[in-house]
Amino acid sequence: MKIFQSIDSFHSTKKTIITIGTFDGVHIGHQKIIEQLIDNARKEYCESLILTFFPHPRMVLQEKSEIQLLNTIDERAELLEKSRLDNLIIHPFDKAFSRLSPEEFVKDILVDKLNIKKIVIGHDHRFGRNRTADINDLIFFGEKYDFDVQQISAQEIQEVSVSSTKIRKALEDGNIVLANEYLGYDYFFTGIVQKGKQLGRTIGFPTANIKIPENYKLIPKNGVYIVKSNFQNETKFGVMNIGTNPTVEGKNLSIEVYYLNHNSNLYGQKIKVSILAYVRDEKKFESVGLLKQQLEKDVATTIAFIDKI
Repeated sequence: MKIFQSIDSFHSTKKTIITIGTFDGVHIGHQKIIEQLIDNARKEYCESLILTFFPHPRMVLQEKSEIQLLNTIDERAELLEKSRLDNLIIHPFDKAFSRLSPEEFVKDILVDKLNIKKIVIGHDHRFGRNRTADINDLIFFGEKYDFDVQQISAQEIQEVSVSSTKIRKALEDGNIVLANEYLGYDYFFTGIVQKGKQLGRTIGFPTANIKIPENYKLIPKNGVYIVKSNFQNETKFGVMNIGTNPTVEGKNLSIEVYYLNHNSNLYGQKIKVSILAYVRDEKKFESVGLLKQQLEKDVATTIAFIDKI
């Protein structure tokens, strides 16, 4: 898969079959649409292309937007790379781009720059300045500029919408099993290991304190989880806490992972953490000793979980 950081950087002598969207989560609903796109391209000897945007349009057009996304833009690209997609364009979305008229978008972008032969798109897709154009306008422009429009069924669009809603709700509720079922993979985040207060070391549970640079990344509800990461081609399982560490009067949200059977220094490393299961709510204990006892139970729960995989 080739990745382009703007529409202007894309060039192809072959015709393209395109779909457009955020594809946040790249979940099972999205995967069906992407398969349609790729199958179309193979049959018609064209290149498959997804046009997506970053920042998310709502971040640009709604100044006070606090939108939370399932993927960072790098994670989205990583997930799409696993498909047989030929091209991914991540175009910088800004107010100037949002002001393109529907026909400017079609003629100047889809036709002149992306060499379109067909677009695979939802019946509810809207585009152009103030999102005034719809699927009927797209069909009209397709006839005018000689490209086909294939509509994704209303049922499939509903599946995508329902999946996204259920995934976000599940993560907010700590229902990792349901979220992963709709995603088709284990929900994950990527962050940098930073030095924390190192309190875990004092009770025999040294943790990796992980900082996620992107503030728009959706973090599951506070609590304790079973997770895994990969270090030097070896899978390591761990116990993760998302919360404020109330037992030691913590105030700021932190993400800390205690990895089983892993002693190497992780400071400064970029690591990917996949979340497998929810264990319990975060709790304030009356003493650090009681916290240690609970952590021992959490490790035992994690080991029992791993043994069943």
